[in-house]
Amino acid sequence: MEAKFRPGKLQIALAFLSIYIIWGSTYLAIRFAIDTIPPLVMAGARFLLAGLPLYLVLRLMGTERPSPAEWRTSCLLGVLLLSVGTGGVVLSEKSVPSGLVSLLVAMVPVYVAILEWMVGGFKKVSYLSGLGLLVSTIGIFILVSPSLLGGVGKVDGMGILLVMFSSFSWAFGTVISRKLTMPRSAMLGTAMQMIAGGAFLLVAAFIFGEHRDFEPARISLSSLAAFGYLTLFGSIAAFSAYTWLLKHLSPERVSTYAYVNPVVAVLLGWVILGEPVGPSTVAAAFTILSGVGILSLSSAPPLRPAYRRAIVKTGQFLKLR
Repeated sequence: MEAKFRPGKLQIALAFLSIYIIWGSTYLAIRFAIDTIPPLVMAGARFLLAGLPLYLVLRLMGTERPSPAEWRTSCLLGVLLLSVGTGGVVLSEKSVPSGLVSLLVAMVPVYVAILEWMVGGFKKVSYLSGLGLLVSTIGIFILVSPSLLGGVGKVDGMGILLVMFSSFSWAFGTVISRKLTMPRSAMLGTAMQMIAGGAFLLVAAFIFGEHRDFEPARISLSSLAAFGYLTLFGSIAAFSAYTWLLKHLSPERVSTYAYVNPVVAVLLGWVILGEPVGPSTVAAAFTILSGVGILSLSSAPPLRPAYRRAIVKTGQFLKLR
């Protein structure tokens, strides 16, 4: 019997570093890329250039040919996750600081929890889940209140709504994906989604007239470098690390990227672009991430009896009951 492969600590650390830093930095890279490249054109070309080679390589390596039903699923998810989900985020960065966008995207686990509650027949929500949803909602209010009240640090309200709608679309695609016919190869499914999502974005770019004022010769070096970074590292390298981690570690542990990415994005936006990070931003970041963390704890598997007894005894010893 073949021994099960166990990754080393260094491999795991490098994979986590990849999804923490790379995915956290994509918000800043998007800002540079759309400086001289129309947002929908940039996003569509990024996914097509990442998805097509990946699909061809996987098929040449012998991956099973996808069925029409799998293509339909991939097209639907490609639109929900990438065209609307990521495309809306890219558009929003024209008017909303990249750090704030990353904080709003961190609400995806909250939307997923709400949608699963609705799909599950509106079953009773645990106190911990309710607390997580409440705290996250308060964090969103703290984040957008300067804009709503016209105070210092005002940002575009439509941009904020676009990010929230895009995040909800990503959450909706995540929830329904569990009930759809998916390709056996997760990587092939991802490539198919990128192809479909990228093609839809380019069609949308043409409909909205982005091609009229787009002159490839005027693309700046920084935009080109950011585009290459998003394509090679954001769409291929980091996602490969993510899928590799899911094979060896629990989803709860891998999903910690959702708490780290906004911190990286806010810091990079502040240091490199000089995006404002005032007390309200810090308070909103702490509140939103705390709410998402509480919500994640509510869906974590129950502790083993031995661990539970140990925690109870420790609590009794420290008089923390």
